Amino acid sequence: MTIIQTRDGTNIYVKEWGPSEGRPVVLIHGWPLSADSWDPQMIALADAGYRTIAYDRRGFGRSDQPSDGNDYDTYSDDLADVLKATGASDDVALVGFSMGGGEIARYMSRHGGKGVSSAIFVSSVAGYMLKTPDNPDGVPQETFDEMTKGMKDDFRKFFTGFFKDFYGRTVDSASPVSDEQLDWAWQTTMHAGLRNILQAADAFATTDFRPDLDHVKVPTLVIHGTADQTVPIEATGHVVAEKVPGAKLIEYEGEPHAVFATQQDRLTRDLLDFLSGAGAGKVRAENLEAAS
Repeated sequence: MTIIQTRDGTNIYVKEWGPSEGRPVVLIHGWPLSADSWDPQMIALADAGYRTIAYDRRGFGRSDQPSDGNDYDTYSDDLADVLKATGASDDVALVGFSMGGGEIARYMSRHGGKGVSSAIFVSSVAGYMLKTPDNPDGVPQETFDEMTKGMKDDFRKFFTGFFKDFYGRTVDSASPVSDEQLDWAWQTTMHAGLRNILQAADAFATTDFRPDLDHVKVPTLVIHGTADQTVPIEATGHVVAEKVPGAKLIEYEGEPHAVFATQQDRLTRDLLDFLSGAGAGKVRAENLEAAS
């Protein structure tokens, strides 16, 4: 693991697996977890010959908990700093889960997509989460207000209930997760800063990524569960698929938000399949076959 320092002095935890000469795949985690949520996919990607990189967003996991900068301009700048510090400067694939998809969209517009050759949005907030007159499929402001109140009233109790929806415990999922998976998510969240959690939630709830999506001009994959109660597909995944030319949409029928866990193997296969056809000339075909 590595600690890098961003332009404003924030320390960011970065982990890297796989061969250093492999094509870089940078995975961006969701709220309110850490880079470790990607471990099963990182193992498969590394075994397939990819250089896999994941990091803890500022305020979360093992990274610093700064008072400021909990917004998407800063998050995208942090991503740029991670790419620079790791030397992942060419033929980079970005994979963003949930609020991590927002980093991809903002990076593509704010940083011109420098070094990026493909993008994968998984259960992503890209699109626009907030319900407005021109975004009728979004989430009502009252829902976000209730979330904020719940977190401020009893931070620990709130996330006990939140993760049941997140992992589909209230949805008829074909692949229910273990109690231990929920315990891990809760414990991981307890290491994040409450200020950072609240400000990050406001950022993903109120940021309109639709203009950013006009700047996504690389091969793009969108993966989203149709029963996602945390990030509704109509206001997000469908919007990305519609606005990004040539984007491929894969709907996971009946699946909740956390498809990285509820459909772990399927997600891994879909990532490998897409990457093998999106500029994967540096990756040996037999390694791809073995990993899938």
